[in-house]
Amino acid sequence: MASTNNVTELIITGLFQDPEVQRVCFVLFLPMYLATLVGNGLIVVTVSVSKSLRSPMYFFLGYLSLVEICYSSTVVPKFITDLLAKVKTISLKGCLAQIFFFHFFGVTEILLLVVMAYDRYVAICKPLHYMNIMSRQLCHMLVAGSWLGGFIHSMMQVLVTVPLPFCGPNVMDHYFCDLQPLFKLACKDTFVEGIVVLANSGLISVFSLIILVSSYIVILFNLRKCSAEGRRKALSTCASHITVVTLFFGPAIFLYMRPSSTFTVDKLVAVFYTVITPMLNPIIYTLRNAEVKTAMRKLWARKGNSGM
Repeated sequence: MASTNNVTELIITGLFQDPEVQRVCFVLFLPMYLATLVGNGLIVVTVSVSKSLRSPMYFFLGYLSLVEICYSSTVVPKFITDLLAKVKTISLKGCLAQIFFFHFFGVTEILLLVVMAYDRYVAICKPLHYMNIMSRQLCHMLVAGSWLGGFIHSMMQVLVTVPLPFCGPNVMDHYFCDLQPLFKLACKDTFVEGIVVLANSGLISVFSLIILVSSYIVILFNLRKCSAEGRRKALSTCASHITVVTLFFGPAIFLYMRPSSTFTVDKLVAVFYTVITPMLNPIIYTLRNAEVKTAMRKLWARKGNSGM
């Protein structure tokens, strides 16, 4: 039977209803988003131009920062402008586009984190063969595979959602478009679709997390063979990566690995991984990495000298 779509526009309830609180959130979240753009953009530029950051680890870090910018930009600009709007609306097609890109960049980031864990595994457990294994060709293939994996995942999510009929109501209890809040507005039972998208997201998250945890268990086990200086440097690098993985997977597991609800706490957790985590990642990687800090200082010194 052909589905009927009477709904072409959705109303978003937003994070909070109080206009005063929304204005406070605007003042709070706008600088965070700008910091995300500047911090991650600075890492992308630094990795691109610095000859000292030519190793695969920084190659992947540059792409991770680029994905962070894209990931945050699918949600945050609209969210911030909506904080000043009395009525928050988005077209149904715009909602589907937001879902597609949000999941596309989100899964691409997950796969890049797995790739970075593999890179650290090879560097620490097979140091003599590191440059042969992590060739430039393999690095490009791993990055391309991450982008492709994100695209396939997103296409599956959207293809499940597009056939659903939406005939009213059109009020979504969230501050951006995501699958579960949208499913609640469909004019049919979406139990099967919910299982499909949960399995799609869940399998990727669970398998990625298993690979990440396993790789770091092996890495920590092999660190016993390293010298004290080598162990300290390796632990510093790994600690940054583990922190980013925890910040990314913790909130996602909280939201997607249990039944959906409309609690404000769910929205606040979503704010953490859409607004706060992308801002923290460049800080985490630069504060704990002397080479990145040195390269950034040289970049700024070069800019300063050229500007004189």
